Amino acid sequence: MKLLYVIAAIVLWQIAGWAFTPAPPPKQLPNSDSAYGSDEKYLVEGREKQRQSAFRALARPTGSLCIEESRKEFISGLGEYYYHRQNQMERYPENFGKLGADYIAKQWASTDDKRIDRLTQEAYSKGYLKPDEFQAVARKMIQTVVKGERVIAKGCA
Repeated sequence: MKLLYVIAAIVLWQIAGWAFTPAPPPKQLPNSDSAYGSDEKYLVEGREKQRQSAFRALARPTGSLCIEESRKEFISGLGEYYYHRQNQMERYPENFGKLGADYIAKQWASTDDKRIDRLTQEAYSKGYLKPDEFQAVARKMIQTVVKGERVIAKGCA
């Protein structure tokens, strides 16, 4: 019987602790005096590598896009580029507010990025690129890029 009282006292003590503990502080707002973090130098280098990966994927002969192994490499190279682009477009505003959003939008708006988008749209319209073949994060950006484009050919059909 004493054991039940001890257990009941522990349970009541725990409930009282939960009830009277102050709420955790609210999530801090994004740092509004910086557009990026201390590791930005490496992310800039990474963006350049991702662009090169996308260019290599898009430079493949269209006939090779119908061969399974080569197609996987195409999807992988282009998917990596669009994954990082979409991810950063979402994370910078979360972490750095409007300054981060403006900064990262500019970083992904180079002439190379515009060329990658145009080549992606061409691959899509010729039937060589299907957004559903990409992972969710990359697919989200690819769908934005090809929005409004029409498929006018059947690619590998």
